[in-house]
Amino acid sequence: MDARGTLARRASLTRRASLSRRGLLGSAAATTALGALGVAAAGSLTGCVPPVPPAAAATKRPLPVDRSATDRRVAFANWTQYLDQDETTHRYPTLDDFRRESGLQVSYTEDIDDNDVYVNKIAPQLRAGQDIGRDIVVLSDWMVNRMIAQDLVQPLELLRMPHAPGILPELIDAPFDPGRAYSLPWQSGLTGIAYDASKVKEIRSVDDLWRPDLKGRVVALTEYRDTLGLVMRSQGVDPAQPFTRDQFAAAVDVVRKQVAAGQIRRLRGNSYVQDLQSGNALAGIVWSGDVVTLRAETGNDSWRFVLPESGGMLWSDNMVIPSTSTHRRNAEALMDYYYRPDVAARVAAWVSYICPVRGAREAMAKVDPELVDDPLIFPSTAELARQRVFRALDPAQEAELAAMWTAVVEA
Repeated sequence: MDARGTLARRASLTRRASLSRRGLLGSAAATTALGALGVAAAGSLTGCVPPVPPAAAATKRPLPVDRSATDRRVAFANWTQYLDQDETTHRYPTLDDFRRESGLQVSYTEDIDDNDVYVNKIAPQLRAGQDIGRDIVVLSDWMVNRMIAQDLVQPLELLRMPHAPGILPELIDAPFDPGRAYSLPWQSGLTGIAYDASKVKEIRSVDDLWRPDLKGRVVALTEYRDTLGLVMRSQGVDPAQPFTRDQFAAAVDVVRKQVAAGQIRRLRGNSYVQDLQSGNALAGIVWSGDVVTLRAETGNDSWRFVLPESGGMLWSDNMVIPSTSTHRRNAEALMDYYYRPDVAARVAAWVSYICPVRGAREAMAKVDPELVDDPLIFPSTAELARQRVFRALDPAQEAELAAMWTAVVEA
């Protein structure tokens, strides 16, 4: 399942309920909850300048002829509720500004609601060398890994993208794309633990989820990179580094036993939040953005999000250029535009995920000062560095690990 899809839908529901994120964060309960992240308000993500990535990476197939100079268009496909939008006009202010500045015609569509579904639709066309009518698509880490391995995306001409080196240092050397030769993060998020502090005593570790008082009241995600990533970290295994089959199996066994014992109420995809909203579950392994919406939809400011003492998981959704795009340089211009700190801050103020752009925190002071110290948008360098991105897998590894996990999910 896809973290982004759930987070976007929850954000949309929050807005429809007329509850602003900044209003929630302003409450004392919300402030206490976010403080559990252990993030210092003064923590800045601008202190370290990453190395400049390579100008372009090699590709196995010939690149299509680029028509950007004569065909001044670019088509951008994204997830729902993932770009700043005027709620009256339904237009996208930063995109409108780019159109005026660049003179490019931009088509923006909310095409994507599931990584597998979307890529299964476009991959046959890409392999056949057919234009899919999209020049930028936004996909999750593991899917970008697959797309790069299958040569379905174009390398970036990073020397033509002056703002691209502004990527956060913690995100530049992604395991699936070292140096970011093919992708740039659009937004990022965290996987950790949520619990209702009005009904549950403090939770600080994954093992705390297995306490007797929580039996049958715990949910976990069906996405193994999230749930097992957290469990592996609690076992002292770094999911970002090479690990053995036995180490992965040990994490699977923990979840299997907790499901069989009735400790975990259920493993769920995007719908996991329903158990938390209803009160059937009081704690779980969750995506960070859902906690804000839980407070909004339940009227309960006691929901807390914490990163386990052993550490959490970090994920990103990334912009890539499909292998058949004939507007590569127009696409690069749009991608680079969203790496301007002032533009990135405007997007972050609306979508409320981790902003991947250095300098956006300082720019946020002019956009929305109340969000400058929001740790879910601007974690400290130290806190972000503690989190891990699940390592890239080759097709054989992915098939083997997925099969082990599926046996638990479908049991």
